[in-house]
Amino acid sequence: MAAVSAVPLSLYLHLPWCARKCPYCDFNSHVWPERLPEDAYLEALLRDLELDLGPVGGRPVVSVFFGGGTPSLLGANFYQRLLAGLRQRLSFAPAAEITLEANPGTVDETRLTALRRAGVNRLSLGIQSFDDAALTRIGRIHDARQARAAVAAARSAGFDNLNLDLMFGLPGQDPAGARADVEEALRLEPEHVSYYELTVEPGTPFGQHPPPLPDEDARWAMQEQGMAALQAAGLERYEISNYARRGRRCEHNLNYWTFGDYLGLGAGAHGKLSGSDGVRRSRKESDPVRYLATAGSEEARSLSPVPPADLAEEFLLNALRLVDGFPRPLFEERTGLAWEAVGAGLGRAAARGLVEETGRRVRATPLGLRFLDELLAVVGVALARSA
Repeated sequence: MAAVSAVPLSLYLHLPWCARKCPYCDFNSHVWPERLPEDAYLEALLRDLELDLGPVGGRPVVSVFFGGGTPSLLGANFYQRLLAGLRQRLSFAPAAEITLEANPGTVDETRLTALRRAGVNRLSLGIQSFDDAALTRIGRIHDARQARAAVAAARSAGFDNLNLDLMFGLPGQDPAGARADVEEALRLEPEHVSYYELTVEPGTPFGQHPPPLPDEDARWAMQEQGMAALQAAGLERYEISNYARRGRRCEHNLNYWTFGDYLGLGAGAHGKLSGSDGVRRSRKESDPVRYLATAGSEEARSLSPVPPADLAEEFLLNALRLVDGFPRPLFEERTGLAWEAVGAGLGRAAARGLVEETGRRVRATPLGLRFLDELLAVVGVALARSA
């Protein structure tokens, strides 16, 4: 494994509250109480960080991501104080990317201006669709007018690094409707678009009572036409579901996908840290009330080593999502494993046309990107046989 100091370090903070739980969502999110416990949660996050600081060893933070839930429910003053507290305890890289997820129904120019001044330099708006009927069917609290207004407010507030989340395969949607969503998004000239398919997860309201969804052929048509339109507009596809203008790829997610390290703070947050004794995962107490009571103690944190076989699979699960794939040496540097741990599995996948290697760089083929689950299954079978 490479020296720990050479592994990039990111910071993820989970804000678990939403105005309303969407019926497709399986994230750790909860309908917000009448009064959000902003002060108590801020203090809990900083206690949580102090518990995790030991293995960090002074490494600079290259990116920060406020996710949820709906982080934009909390006020700009909360983020100003939180970022100040983080900077007191951590070293930030000079050009650290600091992203906040926001729901268009919860922001205006005043709030966004204050967030920008607080240090947030990248905004990710959960648009999902510009079709009001579709937004209602998937339980969103905003409408298309608010989505457009949120983008205008973000620009007025000084955000020049803006991501729009779009979904396709929505209940009742056809390819023409999906195409209209992409075209509307492109008119707003974002620097980044996440364009991904709605998935129905077990345990969610949609999982228990599935809505009528477009069939597989229609969903594939939506993905193909969306991919073509985004790329034609200058947004390069660099990951299965992500498109960016030059210099605007999401650095935080790139660190995930290249198996970098990250601290996870907040209710239900996950983390990963490399050390001389291998790679460990952390997971924080998921219930917000219990988290508030126990943050900063071992009671609120579980730690577990990642076994070598899992390391190999997790690395490939992330790195093969990237259109450009990964260089061979990165696998060995980030996992501490020899290339032989995955060579046979990748060879099996290559024989099926799912991966290719050029100049010691491995990547999924277009077929492999389309059927990534099948690709990983092929590699996983070979890993299990060689274990």
